[in-house]
Amino acid sequence: MDKAPPEVSENGNNPLENACEKAMAYYRFYGVPVFSCDSGLYFDNVPDEEQPGIHVRNIGGKRLSDSEMIVYYGLKAREFGGKLIARYKNAICLVLSENEIHKSMDESLWGEPFYIVGKPHEKRVEGFPLDGLSVDIATGEYYFDLPKKVESAMNEGFRGFFENSLKEKLL
Repeated sequence: MDKAPPEVSENGNNPLENACEKAMAYYRFYGVPVFSCDSGLYFDNVPDEEQPGIHVRNIGGKRLSDSEMIVYYGLKAREFGGKLIARYKNAICLVLSENEIHKSMDESLWGEPFYIVGKPHEKRVEGFPLDGLSVDIATGEYYFDLPKKVESAMNEGFRGFFENSLKEKLL
């Protein structure tokens, strides 16, 4: 295929709308079943108008660099007492045909809650600035200092989504 895949604008209001927009665009381009995922960052006890949601990196019409994100979200945590309970809400859309579309933003797809804190870890990984502000709720340790997790409840949610979607197709 000589043409590049389409650029998808992701103009949805939430992760599910963006996942569906991308999945449909790629389905129409490739002509084969395709799935797409999207996520947004949400904080407990923060007004809706201050939620980053799908605009994690785009604040006030500006695309933030990694360093700017660390400063912005560190200040946001300090504004709310030094730490915020955060979670990534994930969504998925599976397009099997124009008429057969499976989609979900069920809680089983969401990441585990964690803290975004005001004091950043000294370690940085390019492209993942919020990892330096992310702290495990149970241990109080920065994610960078935790042993790597192999399996999570979120993985089971995605597996269940595919099992249920494809079971319907096979029956």
